[in-house]
Amino acid sequence: MKLAIIGLSNSGKTTVFNALTGQNLDTTIYPTLSGEPNYGVVKVPDLRINSLAEIYKPKKITYATVEYVDYIGLTKGDMVQNRKVFDLIKDADAIVHVVRAFHDDSVSHPMNEINPMRDVETLELELIFGDLEFVEKRLSRMDEAAKKGKKQSETERKLLTKCKDALEKEIPLRNVEFNDEEQKLMKPLQFVSTKPEVIVLNAEEGDLQSGKLKDLHAQVEKYVQDKGIGETTKVVALCGKIEMEIAQLSAEEAKVFLEDLGIEEPALNRLIHLSYDLLGLISFLTSGEDEVRAWTIRKGLNAQNAAGKIHSDIERGFIRAELVGYEDFIACGSMSGARDKGLLRLEGKTYEVKDGDIINFRFNV
Repeated sequence: MKLAIIGLSNSGKTTVFNALTGQNLDTTIYPTLSGEPNYGVVKVPDLRINSLAEIYKPKKITYATVEYVDYIGLTKGDMVQNRKVFDLIKDADAIVHVVRAFHDDSVSHPMNEINPMRDVETLELELIFGDLEFVEKRLSRMDEAAKKGKKQSETERKLLTKCKDALEKEIPLRNVEFNDEEQKLMKPLQFVSTKPEVIVLNAEEGDLQSGKLKDLHAQVEKYVQDKGIGETTKVVALCGKIEMEIAQLSAEEAKVFLEDLGIEEPALNRLIHLSYDLLGLISFLTSGEDEVRAWTIRKGLNAQNAAGKIHSDIERGFIRAELVGYEDFIACGSMSGARDKGLLRLEGKTYEVKDGDIINFRFNV
């Protein structure tokens, strides 16, 4: 899974990136218009992997991972500048939209005023306008080619016109229904407003438990619902500065720090899990003395296709999936215990894999 961190300049994007990845990149107090993208790979927190590792004592432990990319901020109305960001995030699975909700006189705001709701709407519109510009240019090129006698795809023209109609109404494409054929045509076009989105309200420490932040969270939630994008947009509030400090601590130090703040877990763990929910992703598990591992798949995937996540040979030669649910396994304490209680079972290729299934694939190539 690849997530692109975006936002207006000085919203705290790089701070959130540092918090997620444990890196310590420099942050600036003025808008940055150039530079190289920052990349980081993060392990997906999963207590199930920890528990299985304690039982099996494997040689190797492999968590699912998320790749994050951070780049320059978007600028209202500057399509040339924003296109640099759009080109980078086209292949991302989703976007993490960081919204500034903190006050700091030493850090300038590109629009000269802290106004989170305005910033949420501004960035949403920039994504829409970016796609609209792309659609209009493509339709224009098709018209010019048609005048020269070159045959054009009427199916693509119809799709682009459908997109244009929605975008002109300021509707992001992730909120438009497309059939299977249309979705197939859209893939190489790489629109940006199709991306599922997590809106991150980057607050200051003193506001974390305040009614002020809860009110802002509610306002953004209402905006999302009123726009009809609630299914493809989630909202989370955090303090990027604190989360970055936590990321620099050892596990023991972080635990004490969180307890002092009255926080159960880093907000960034919630962000990762929200991203999974948003994209309809789950994890199945494999376990043994050699390795305990989490594998990320789409919800609803059948056992044979899930086997292909491990290796194409296993998918091709699939015979059966021997599996037990994680909770059942823990209750029994071992695979033999699960087998004795009839909880370890065999499933065929059409079985829909569930989150937390511990699976051993039987195959023959």
